[in-house]
Amino acid sequence: MEIRQITPRYSVSPQITVEDVPAIVAAGFVKVICNRPNVEVPAEMQSDVIGHAVKDAGLEFEVLELTHQSMTTENIARQRDLAEACQGPVLAYCASGTRCSVVWALGQCTSLSPDAILEATAKAGYALENLRPILEGIRSREIRQT
Repeated sequence: MEIRQITPRYSVSPQITVEDVPAIVAAGFVKVICNRPNVEVPAEMQSDVIGHAVKDAGLEFEVLELTHQSMTTENIARQRDLAEACQGPVLAYCASGTRCSVVWALGQCTSLSPDAILEATAKAGYALENLRPILEGIRSREIRQT
């Protein structure tokens, strides 16, 4: 398991397994968010199996399956709300951690500049510079609406 911190409260990881759960607990996470659709993984890695192990370890577990097509405004807001609605660090996972990083980035435009967002994801090893025009567009719309 490779955990990559984007902020002190939000980290991402490639696919986790049941065997990773003790290390997730030891790392101090209080919630795990699965962003990987079950159709992408074998039965032993599906969200119900991982979720059961995470909940048995005393952590919160949420599922928000994301694909390119389901990266909607509603799902971006839901991911942000899921991550913010707890009293400690959150670990989100998908196939590589990229989807979890992208959905985080898109959800931060109201509070962070595109430069700050891209710097945070780059430090975690996710080069999302191609999102800059989208981040700038969202940020511009948010600023005009306030």
